[in-house]
Amino acid sequence: MSYVFALWTFYVLYVEYKEVAAMRLRYLASENRRPDQFTVLVRNVPPDPDETVSEHIEHFFRVNHPDSYLTHQVVYNANKLAKLVQKKKSLQNWYTYYFNKYERTSKRPITRTGFGGVVGTKVDAIDYYSSEIQKLSEAEALEREKVLSDPKAIVRAAFVSFKSRWAAAVCAQTQLSHNPTIWLTEWAPEPRDVYWRNLAIPYFDLTIRRLLMAIALFFLIFFFMIPIAFVQSLANIEGIEKVFPFLTPLIETKSVRSFIQGFLPGIVLKIFLILLPTILMMMSKVEGFSSCSSLDRRSAGKYHLFLLINVFLGSIITGTAFQQLKTFLHQPLTEIPKTVGESIPMKATFFITYIMVDGWAGIAAEILRLVPLVIFHLKNMFLVKTEQDREEAMDPGCLNFATYEPKIQLYFLLGLVYSAVTPVLLPFVIIFFAFSYVVFRHQVINVYAQRYESGGSFWPDVHRRLLIGLLISQLLLMGLLSTKSVEKSTIALLPLPILTIWFHVYCKGRFQSAFVRFSLQDAMTKDTLERATEPNLNLRAYLKDAYVHPVFKGRIHFESPLLVPDEENNTLVLTRRSS
Repeated sequence: MSYVFALWTFYVLYVEYKEVAAMRLRYLASENRRPDQFTVLVRNVPPDPDETVSEHIEHFFRVNHPDSYLTHQVVYNANKLAKLVQKKKSLQNWYTYYFNKYERTSKRPITRTGFGGVVGTKVDAIDYYSSEIQKLSEAEALEREKVLSDPKAIVRAAFVSFKSRWAAAVCAQTQLSHNPTIWLTEWAPEPRDVYWRNLAIPYFDLTIRRLLMAIALFFLIFFFMIPIAFVQSLANIEGIEKVFPFLTPLIETKSVRSFIQGFLPGIVLKIFLILLPTILMMMSKVEGFSSCSSLDRRSAGKYHLFLLINVFLGSIITGTAFQQLKTFLHQPLTEIPKTVGESIPMKATFFITYIMVDGWAGIAAEILRLVPLVIFHLKNMFLVKTEQDREEAMDPGCLNFATYEPKIQLYFLLGLVYSAVTPVLLPFVIIFFAFSYVVFRHQVINVYAQRYESGGSFWPDVHRRLLIGLLISQLLLMGLLSTKSVEKSTIALLPLPILTIWFHVYCKGRFQSAFVRFSLQDAMTKDTLERATEPNLNLRAYLKDAYVHPVFKGRIHFESPLLVPDEENNTLVLTRRSS
């Protein structure tokens, strides 16, 4: 049965990979014109003693891509300016609220100058917010001028646009310099997918940041129970009485004492698990990825690893991940599958309960959306002041790939692990996926807004994690059989992990290029069709503001300096270099 399930999984995944790759290629071939099709993100631009970053970039691409370079947009470190713009937006919202209130009541509203308008000196609300907006506008203008005039505010990176998709594909998929550490290129994310804050991070810092976050992730996974145990120690009666002695009379009442002893430790753990995806997303942001889709993919990978070790393995081998690690380090490598495998059948009942409580109930909660409903009414009661606030409060958000996909992977893993060991678990998994399909299809079509379009580029990660689950199920089954005095069966299973790894390598070589490359043939086809149907297209005007930082859009006109007046026809490139 293990061979049957493995071969069926190979077949289904192969068909799905083939279909998703074909869908992605059809999408790329049929989609409308987008700025990211013509644009490449260039990072780690080397310094030049005679030219500014912008001049150096233009000079480099006019020399090395003389027939295809169109324009570029340098990246500014405008993080401080973005904070000022956001703060000003908040103040303008308060001003609108109090002005509308004044128009309704004809009475000048009063507010306080302190935190949240509830502490501090009483002042006229309209005059106060008007003056604060004026001060912030002046500070914003100064900061904008500083960013645009200070050479240090220009990051050694730029969005470089070309005259055709073919030229952009060549640039994005080739090495531009003999030094592989400079002039690094990648496909630019679509404009709404750009995470602007991280573009200001120097490229050299990214490696250090990712190393530190990998170490932090290790400690988070294997030592996460330490902070939880500390908080839970404060969540017991003695700990609370010690920290807050004035609450002793209240705590000693029977109902409160029962609540603290029975529910508070579990609530603390649940709160941490709710906050965990946010913590992992913050770690991914620290790593410095330049697009929201990359942040989602990295966070999903971290969350999947956490669930695999602390939920799956942690439930099979009772104890924290650190205790599991300690157990594994003190035994031979070949004994680990035996240790885990012999516990699998005993935990089947627990996982059936887990699927019903967490899986089925989670899907019901997803379609009911009670939590977003409660949050909306709380916002409407305490935070909504204007129509803009109400629209923002009613925003359903987008599908949280970084949270949902790893959870679904966990149920795939449970189905694969127990398919040949305790198949009575499979109907519960099938019911979960049947409900999930109906519910998420409805949510994606009718509820959630789309934050960006990746064209199915997440599928290789999903495919890899499914095969990791299949490989784990095979190793654990081998460990289980080795404890049952059936060594011949264990030997008979040895080809399965090898087949699984080979299947992964084959699918990666067969299909993955469609998710990381854009073929020059398809690019030329789209360019040819576009030239035939739109011969007068002004591509420079179309791309002019596509990759301008949001805080500058509509305020500043960026114009790339022309090194040569008749740049389209002149083959020489003027330079300011003394050499």
